[in-house]
Amino acid sequence: MSPNELWHFLPLGYLLTILIETPILCVGLSRRHPVSRRLFAGVWLTACTYPIVTLVLPLLFTPDRRVLYLVVAETFAPVAECTLFWLAFGKTEEAGRRSMWRDFITIIIANLASFGLGEVMNTWGWFGLLG
Repeated sequence: MSPNELWHFLPLGYLLTILIETPILCVGLSRRHPVSRRLFAGVWLTACTYPIVTLVLPLLFTPDRRVLYLVVAETFAPVAECTLFWLAFGKTEEAGRRSMWRDFITIIIANLASFGLGEVMNTWGWFGLLG
């Protein structure tokens, strides 16, 4: 994809990602987080990582290196999001506790869900129909 195509796709992909990941975060994040924080996390975490995954990383890999791109992108996103979430909302007394791991696992599951649905949509060519 050209940079123009990537920019064109960004708003749609961002919205779809938020629609997939936010409900998972709302249900899965530990109880110490109010609903407002869970909703905020669904929008904010994606806003931090999605442009890199969508605009930057695709330009670093040739189309024949798609598997490598996916490994890098789908490792980067959850690691970055867990780190950002912890830096913003983590508490020293929660370090290593069940709530911290629950939050991290939830963020990873949310990312896997949006990745999985994105791959299904890409396989069926739905992105081309929506763009």
